[in-house]
Amino acid sequence: MSLSLTEQLKVKARELGFSFVGVVSADPSPYLAAYKRWISAEMHGKMGYLARPDRLIRREDLNVIVPNVRSIVCVGLDYYSLELPASIANDPSRGRISNYAWGVDYHDVMTPRLKELANWLGEDVQSKVYVDTGAILERSHAQAAGLGFVGKNTMLIQPRRGSYFFLGELLTTAALEPDRPRQMPGCGSCTRCLSACPTNAFPTPYTLDARRCISYLTIELKDWIPRDLRPLIGNWIYGCDICQDVCPWNRFAVKTKEANFRIVNHGVAAPKLLDLLALDDDAFKARFAGSPILRIKRRRLVRNACVAAGNWGSETAVPALEKLLRDQEPLLRGHAAWALGEIGEIGAVKRMVSAEDDPAVQNEMAHAIAERE
Repeated sequence: MSLSLTEQLKVKARELGFSFVGVVSADPSPYLAAYKRWISAEMHGKMGYLARPDRLIRREDLNVIVPNVRSIVCVGLDYYSLELPASIANDPSRGRISNYAWGVDYHDVMTPRLKELANWLGEDVQSKVYVDTGAILERSHAQAAGLGFVGKNTMLIQPRRGSYFFLGELLTTAALEPDRPRQMPGCGSCTRCLSACPTNAFPTPYTLDARRCISYLTIELKDWIPRDLRPLIGNWIYGCDICQDVCPWNRFAVKTKEANFRIVNHGVAAPKLLDLLALDDDAFKARFAGSPILRIKRRRLVRNACVAAGNWGSETAVPALEKLLRDQEPLLRGHAAWALGEIGEIGAVKRMVSAEDDPAVQNEMAHAIAERE
């Protein structure tokens, strides 16, 4: 018996390396109203692109993205590789990186494969590829395609594999057969993710206040990390996995078969803070070439390392932090001053404050000095 076009497409998607695939009709997300309420509450923080009127229009009508669009192909790719030993993960002299960023940038892995899948459909079919880049509510569409349920931590969860996977989409004019909705077990009465979040980023179940999320603070936020949240970040320097690590469904996490995502060594997942604090632009680019971390540039990564160093509280970090007081980036000078204040070594801060001409950095220095006097 010959396979339908939809069945052939799913076979092709798996041949391209995707872990799973589902199809849903190109209808607006049923959670669109909730998304608008979330935007109105300003929980998207400074991610202004999420609230742009033209992006909202695209979410309301996918035909604005692809005229005559009929189907959304949702794909997933597992990225879980291993569990860090507690001695590494909890070492305050190391900065923790979210599991998804241990390997090659997922955009670079998934996008070409989705484009190949689009080409496979033929030249007479119009398609658009997204990998965490488009104005669509991807978890909602993936849930509608039967690929999982949205948990209280707002992650898409599959009962048999947890939540350690990437999502990608192919919007197409091809007439594909949508998958039937599946009955999913859900989170039940479990609230482990809500209780474990150190910054209380979940005001209610199924709602994330990005402004308090460690992933937002260390990746998306481009300027000053709020002072009251810095101590709560711990040693996370890029992203956060806490709400996933404590999720009971992730005991079923599937180890990735994708070579690009397999960790090489513990130094990749939890690099030493002293090494990060010493990075210049060239060294940063060389060290993180091909990694999603490259996108936040040295400025944000070293800022995050300063916060982690302050939380470490070791005098070992003082020389590196004092050097950063002379960095050309005000953001780094200010966060370094805060870290030195947390450690209790503010001699250099006192010496530099009179020469500092940036008001925000002056404020950070004054705060560090005041906290120790």
